[in-house]
Amino acid sequence: MLFASIHQGGIYPGSGALSDAGSGEGRGYTINVPVPPGADEEVWLSVLEHVIVPAALEFHPQLILVSAGFDAHRADPLAGCALDASTYAQMTAQVLELARRVGAPVGVVLEGGYEPDALADSVLAMIGALNGQTQPESIAPDPVITARVAAHVGHFWTL
Repeated sequence: MLFASIHQGGIYPGSGALSDAGSGEGRGYTINVPVPPGADEEVWLSVLEHVIVPAALEFHPQLILVSAGFDAHRADPLAGCALDASTYAQMTAQVLELARRVGAPVGVVLEGGYEPDALADSVLAMIGALNGQTQPESIAPDPVITARVAAHVGHFWTL
């Protein structure tokens, strides 16, 4: 199993550090991407496209499960990231393209999201993307966060 998580760092101390990459035979099969408060669409999409998707392509999953949390939405009171509903649609489109390339089905489970309107808008955007209403768009690599994550993950996967 390959596990990847993009999340705001420091919210749950002691978990989700970039250095937490698994252990023993599983070393490298955990990709934690802690982002700072204020991280926006460009950061999240860059890490997804330039780190997580290439690692997943090399891993070649038979099934892709998405734990769809929406607390990184800019209106959500829990975290301090700056995503919009359209960001969730674009991330979903990227995951669907990954699934197409490896021939794997996708399952989605609703997780967090604590501002009702932002949650509703984001879930609808994700469902629209699942129905093919959003095409994946390429984004330039973020020169700071993506580069730092790629330097770490590149020890385990071809990026």
